[in-house]
Amino acid sequence: MVDDVLLSARALVLADLGARGYADAGGVSLLEAAMGERRWWVEQWPDGQPFVAGLVATDVQDALFDQGIRWPECTTCASLEQHALRIDPELGGPDPVWVCETSGEAIARLGGLTAG
Repeated sequence: MVDDVLLSARALVLADLGARGYADAGGVSLLEAAMGERRWWVEQWPDGQPFVAGLVATDVQDALFDQGIRWPECTTCASLEQHALRIDPELGGPDPVWVCETSGEAIARLGGLTAG
């Protein structure tokens, strides 16, 4: 059961990485590292399964930010300032969506980003 939850989370985040051009070796490596960390977490707290996908997305987002990469960038609102999307709800689930940091508007479900 844990493997199914983790594989589903991996697929959703990988789809969004790919949609925005970060499904390269570096992005996938960060995703795999996040998966390893969340495996332990969900094994310790099985009731947290609905939160795993959003938390993995946030982990990858934070790791890319630490490398100076803003992912995923918002490409839908009229703001001229570069800004990112964030996962909502903040704890990652259930049913996480990407929300614009500036407008607060829901942009896409996790796994549903399009090329921007």
